[in-house]
Amino acid sequence: MNSLLITLLLLLVLPSFSTAQQRSTWRSATPEELQTALPARAQVEKERIETEMRTASGIIDPHGKIIAGVVLITAGYSADGKYSHYLLIQSPITIGDVSLSVGSYVLGWRRDNDSLSVKFYDATTGDQRGTVEAHRLTNGARVESFRIWPPSDNAYIQIGRFSVPYVLGNQAAK
Repeated sequence: MNSLLITLLLLLVLPSFSTAQQRSTWRSATPEELQTALPARAQVEKERIETEMRTASGIIDPHGKIIAGVVLITAGYSADGKYSHYLLIQSPITIGDVSLSVGSYVLGWRRDNDSLSVKFYDATTGDQRGTVEAHRLTNGARVESFRIWPPSDNAYIQIGRFSVPYVLGNQAAK
């Protein structure tokens, strides 16, 4: 009877442990990894726009797949006002309800009353991929120009005082 009870308990605990293990395999990318992965000048439609590397942030898995972003320096470019950040996606991710496959993207945002309306575009074509709403952080987190938090900490992308949740893969974020 005791061995049956222990077996049942293990069957209930092990799946949740393996899910936690899988989630925690992504970690924050180091500045060196971000420097290697992200371009100094991002190809955005027909222009190559300079990036602000000190704002770079990303996560990386044990296989070297990275999801990273950086602020674009858009002054003087036609992208000014439409795009603010460049994203490199090497593993599928769903941000809010926008699924992004492997590729390069740009995003831009517009402030609403108490949220940001964040639009995602394909970096090479400029085609819009979707819009999500980023909400004000309530936990008193410090303001970040841009940060992708590892899923083990907080599975969200932070822009200023606002955040939008993400999930790795093609599921809808909550």
